[in-house]
Amino acid sequence: QLQVVESGGGLVQPGGSLRLSCAVSGFTLENVAIGWFRQAPGKEREWVSCISSSDPRTNYASSVKGRFTVSRDNAENTMYLQMNSLKPEDTAVYYCAADKAGVACSYYSPGNRDYEYDSWGQGTQVTISS
Repeated sequence: QLQVVESGGGLVQPGGSLRLSCAVSGFTLENVAIGWFRQAPGKEREWVSCISSSDPRTNYASSVKGRFTVSRDNAENTMYLQMNSLKPEDTAVYYCAADKAGVACSYYSPGNRDYEYDSWGQGTQVTISS
């Protein structure tokens, strides 16, 4: 089965950086589309970014565009979310989600809805605080 595990969360000061990892098993990453979501306490889950199975097609939420960068290392079956210039409002649990069909984040599927994805990680906490 397709499994996803994210890591790399932590506590960072405003303006700092974090790099989240999303490791995929049970399927090769090159055939999988990946979405990143986050959920802050008391708020709905929010789409952050996605990367298609046909790299380098990517999409970003307006709130993170220019600060976050999504990339993939197919040899390592790992996708990364580089987060720079972090703000307190970025504080949330971040989730990696995989679409084994490899359609999400493409011309045919925008990649910003949770139902586009098959498998979800457990989440990693990102806290931005002074």
